[in-house]
Amino acid sequence: MKALFFRLQHLYKRFFEAIDFLLQSPFLLAVRLYWGWQLVQSGWGKLHHLSNVTQFFATLGLPMPAQMALFISCVEFFGGIFLAIGLLSRLTALVLTVNMVMAYVTADREALHSIFSDPDKFYAAAPYTFLIASLIILIFGPGKICLDTLLDRLLSPPEAKGLRLTT
Repeated sequence: MKALFFRLQHLYKRFFEAIDFLLQSPFLLAVRLYWGWQLVQSGWGKLHHLSNVTQFFATLGLPMPAQMALFISCVEFFGGIFLAIGLLSRLTALVLTVNMVMAYVTADREALHSIFSDPDKFYAAAPYTFLIASLIILIFGPGKICLDTLLDRLLSPPEAKGLRLTT
């Protein structure tokens, strides 16, 4: 009976190692490409309508609304590009996560306060999917199909190649 248990445990472990190998990096690539592109479009739209974004930020009572509008637009535009191509992925995901949390705090406060009482309102808020995508990349990394991995392989000293941590 013990041998059967260990055999099943071994098969279970091998099965999910194969799943990780075959699906993890492609999934993370899909998340990065899709939500990176969405962020690029959002940032691009904001950059081309800075006066509207500035007015909106002023109604929220944000300090220096014009500078904040330009900064947030650039964070979304360039952050989306970096996320999509997998460059400085975790740092980019951290900046985007903070950006989306602040979007909840400033622009979707009602949705934020309803996280437990009315979760549908929280999920339906604009920052939600961007926040989840950013958290996925922040926590799990960009996967192996990204510029971070390529640069790590190209720029790592030869003696460190055997000691490299994988994402």
